[in-house]
Amino acid sequence: MKKFLLNTIEGRVLVTGFLLTAFFLVFVTVGIIQGIPSAKIAFIVFLTHCVGSRAGGIGLCILNGFDPITTITLNFFLECLIVCYTYAVFALSTSGIFKAAWIKRAMGRLKEKAEEKKEKIERWGWIGIFAFVMAPLPVTGPVVGTIIGYMLRMRLFSNFSAAGLGTLTAIVAWCYGFDFLEHRFAMLQYVFGAICVIIIIPYLKPLKRFIDSLCHEHESDE
Repeated sequence: MKKFLLNTIEGRVLVTGFLLTAFFLVFVTVGIIQGIPSAKIAFIVFLTHCVGSRAGGIGLCILNGFDPITTITLNFFLECLIVCYTYAVFALSTSGIFKAAWIKRAMGRLKEKAEEKKEKIERWGWIGIFAFVMAPLPVTGPVVGTIIGYMLRMRLFSNFSAAGLGTLTAIVAWCYGFDFLEHRFAMLQYVFGAICVIIIIPYLKPLKRFIDSLCHEHESDE
């Protein structure tokens, strides 16, 4: 297994995800033990990114007094961490190495989303991935963007550089946009709350189906 992970591109991406996760968990754990409030906020921001809310994570940082550099660095780091897992697991499940039913279902849903946008992006190549990831629209972002790049057989560097620069550009824009509003409008917290609700609602039904499927698998194993 060790040889496989180190000798394949997808394996090395997955190992990178493990290392980034370990670094983040050490940071959060030490911070919480030392009573640093920002450590708890960082973990909540991570959970926000996990449900696909890039804007929500940035808004949380701004509302809790994070400076722009910290906000941009943390949110970009978390996006990179998540992409390492989704890209590697998608590639490995597509090639048949990961065969668990729940992984195939999750990756199948991502594939459906990617295929909906694939044709529009294909003719633009690198720029298409960059613009897609940067756009503040539903079902955009680096997770789906890098999967589209994989489906288009883009080289890893081209795929990740386009998605990375698109993500960084979007995070900077969101950060300074929220910062501008936060200094001028007291209602920003309500705007942020509305964004979180809008982002989370579409995930409730798929999450319920995912939990039910796990329960059925457990019952069948017994």
